[in-house]
Amino acid sequence: MDLKADGLTDEIFYKNIDSLSFCLSNYFKDKSENQYLRELTNARKQKKRYHLVVNKKINFNELKEVKKFPIFRRGSFKGGFIKKQINKRMLPHKNLASRTIGYLSNSEIGNIVGIEGAYNEELKGKEGLSLSQKLSGGIWMPLKDKNEVEPKDGNDVITTINIDFQDISEIALLKQLKKHKADHGTVILMEVETGEIKAIANLTRNEKTNEYYETYNYAIGESVEPGSTFKLVSLLIALEDGYVNLEDSIETGKGIIHYYGKPLRDSKYGGHGKITVQKVFEVSSNVGISKIITESYKGNENKFIDKIYSMNLNEKTGIKIKGEKKPYIKYPDDALWSGITLPMMSIGYEVKLTPLQILNFYNTVANNGIMLRPKFVKSLRFRGEIIKEFDTEIINKSICSYSTIKKLKKILLGVVERGTAKNIKSNSYKIAGKTGTTQVANRKLGYHGINNKKTYRASFAGYFPADKPKYSCIVVIHEPSNWSYYGSSVAAPVFREIADKVFDRKNKKNIEKNEKKNIKKVPYSKIGYKEDLDFVFNELDIPTKIKNIKSNWIYPANGVENIIYYNRYMMKNKVPNVVGMGIKDALFILENIGFKVKINGKGKIVKQSLKHGKKFKEGMEIELFLKYKN
Repeated sequence: MDLKADGLTDEIFYKNIDSLSFCLSNYFKDKSENQYLRELTNARKQKKRYHLVVNKKINFNELKEVKKFPIFRRGSFKGGFIKKQINKRMLPHKNLASRTIGYLSNSEIGNIVGIEGAYNEELKGKEGLSLSQKLSGGIWMPLKDKNEVEPKDGNDVITTINIDFQDISEIALLKQLKKHKADHGTVILMEVETGEIKAIANLTRNEKTNEYYETYNYAIGESVEPGSTFKLVSLLIALEDGYVNLEDSIETGKGIIHYYGKPLRDSKYGGHGKITVQKVFEVSSNVGISKIITESYKGNENKFIDKIYSMNLNEKTGIKIKGEKKPYIKYPDDALWSGITLPMMSIGYEVKLTPLQILNFYNTVANNGIMLRPKFVKSLRFRGEIIKEFDTEIINKSICSYSTIKKLKKILLGVVERGTAKNIKSNSYKIAGKTGTTQVANRKLGYHGINNKKTYRASFAGYFPADKPKYSCIVVIHEPSNWSYYGSSVAAPVFREIADKVFDRKNKKNIEKNEKKNIKKVPYSKIGYKEDLDFVFNELDIPTKIKNIKSNWIYPANGVENIIYYNRYMMKNKVPNVVGMGIKDALFILENIGFKVKINGKGKIVKQSLKHGKKFKEGMEIELFLKYKN
């Protein structure tokens, strides 16, 4: 407090210091009223300019209350009130999608990641300009300055992430990571028609504690060999170029084939024999896929790679978040190209993509061949008003013909109906997708690993519902324990758990609508805020009857087949009627107009101590009596 502020005369100070001391003591509860009075009065008498009144951090809403105190309400120059403002960005949902939401480093320079890093210029606003004097204790005292420039708040960035879906995804992933003692894993959930990322989870195990945390965004920053999920790319090209049809037969023999002396095996011991192209994909035959691609493109490898490039799979998705790795898809003139490159590429080796890039390809198939740019931000707002909306961006209008897309959808459905992912088949809705089990190469030792111990990466990419795709999703789990490492048993169950819960939530309205046919009465509802009631009744598909509603608060009465709205007015400067409300709404109304509320019981409010309609004074106590009542 500036005890020598220009407008703070002795008359004003001594007339109001008792009231200020009372307010400070009552609000902060750290000193008595007399102690505050003594300290402030002595500082004034000793002609101290600056006095530290309270050394505590308070939030913005608390600050608004403190600024109403006697003397303080006169402001900096007339009342001597000084505050030190500290701005801090916080994660409102703690660890949920924390790496994607992002942060700035402590120094707020250089190390910025995620959405916050990408949109920092929008978030930080514009600095103001004012003249201040630094006091003891590091506090700055504002001084009068005609050249002062007001600062401007930053914009709000509205993300595409659905908190419920994010929570579902992280829980499902974490459970499976712990079960298989995996090193790390990632999940991405995308909306098919918009490219909006609805959930993105990245969890890594701490070797010391064995707990899992978000420390790195594997979804966009880890480029790895995708394995069998890449077989969809290979088969698309062969189908589009007319080299095979789904009904064609392929001889896979005993499940082993050699290329330049190197064996390539199927996971099934003894092989699958002669099977159709459809079956080759459903059982994920390495022999079958490699034979199709090698026999079709050997000697014309450029054609195969050019087709991959034409689908933008050699490019980043172009998201604004920093750290996206560029895909690695080599060309035949590359120094590392060899005789086994084409068959290995056909099954997802000797190529590298991030989980987001693989998912974007599967989302494109679900979206009938239209490739979209993954979208993390919906809009920018300033104090609630939308100032910019981000449209869906198309990367590629059509990656192939619609007839080929139909065939791809058929084989992806077959994987879950009859193939390697039949363990996640659902009776409520159809899932389409592809399993992937990739052997992980050690940089120095290759695929043999340390002490000849092989490590694996399990994945599943797909979409649901298969007949009308709404969401696409990818699950990648790195280095699960050796007793189980297949995509079908490690990654696919995570996909199914997420899909089940998302599907149930999105179809809840239809389920409840069908169930409601057997209900004779509409449900009982407490008195509440109109917007809240509208939302609930709309979500539950309960019809409402609204006539001449002018109040914000509503009394909902039960009709035979609907809820009937009646006005519940709140009269200014008079005790409101909160009987019939839930405690949350009642507290909102009463505390905002200055009542101290005492609660007695549980349930619905059946009685209030002060009669509604009477005048009241701020600070009065009102007792509410609650009871559970049918």
